Amino acid sequence: MPHDHHDDCPPHSLLPPDPALRVKALETLLERKGLLDPSALDAIIETYAHKVGPQNGAQVVARAWIDAEFHAALMSDATAAVSEMGFYGRQGEHMVAVQNTEAVHNIVVCTLCSCYPWPLLGIPPGWYKSDAYRARVVREPRKVLAEFGVVLPENKKVRVWDSTAEVRYLIIPQRPKGTEGMSEAELANLVTRDSMIGTGLAKEVTT
Repeated sequence: MPHDHHDDCPPHSLLPPDPALRVKALETLLERKGLLDPSALDAIIETYAHKVGPQNGAQVVARAWIDAEFHAALMSDATAAVSEMGFYGRQGEHMVAVQNTEAVHNIVVCTLCSCYPWPLLGIPPGWYKSDAYRARVVREPRKVLAEFGVVLPENKKVRVWDSTAEVRYLIIPQRPKGTEGMSEAELANLVTRDSMIGTGLAKEVTT
């Protein structure tokens, strides 16, 4: 078979592809110098692979949709409100919640780097960190939103929030119609990562 390996294959043909090879080489070097604890690295990978991600932010949004008291607390002090749900830590400090309404659609960018609420949304997508997104969404937000599939009425205002090391934003998307009576868990399934950045909307209910 074309992909079978034989004894006469050159050694490099069995090596992992780049950039995986570079990552492994760097990891090995840091371990040998005593600068990296393999168990700590495994714990970090486990955390961001399975415990930290948009599902956390979705739980926050769903609760805000159905719990007026929590919603008020979230809008007043988002850092404290999400911390009480167990979502806190590095890159999750100084949170501010901003709500989409019939009159205003909000969208988040970090023009200087890529500040992002990791404990709530996980690792930022590549496009969020790109120069193109960071530059264009400030100048032409409606056009950028349209490229994400979000076409807004002309009478709806678009507000762009610039995230920094001092403040990180969580967008509370509008609750989809026809979701009355749905449980918090069911509502959380309608909340997408992009809807909490502002480049998307919550999922509509399908019948």
